[in-house]
Amino acid sequence: MPNYSAQVPPYAIFPGDVALAFNGESPAAGQASQQFTLPSYASFPENGRAIRWQTIFGAAPSAVSIVLQTAMIDSDAQYAAIDTSAATTGEARTVTGVRAKVSSITGGSGVIVQILG
Repeated sequence: MPNYSAQVPPYAIFPGDVALAFNGESPAAGQASQQFTLPSYASFPENGRAIRWQTIFGAAPSAVSIVLQTAMIDSDAQYAAIDTSAATTGEARTVTGVRAKVSSITGGSGVIVQILG
């Protein structure tokens, strides 16, 4: 279940934007962020935009698994994992996804997951 109510249409991430899937929060395992959309442009092939995503922690967890997911329909059953971060010190990765989900977390606080357009 998302931490946020579903926004229709979803928040669009354009090149240069930073969207905060989680912002200094304490999500429990299984919590998902709101859905984001990646609009296409004439200079980008359909669904071909790469994005960068980053995990940051106010206090490092002892274990964590955050999954970036994608789906055409904003329904839990429709989402598929496209990338996973398990770095307790945080990290930045590049993919083509649209939602973050905490698969597991032990300890820590102030979870931030940024999605950069």
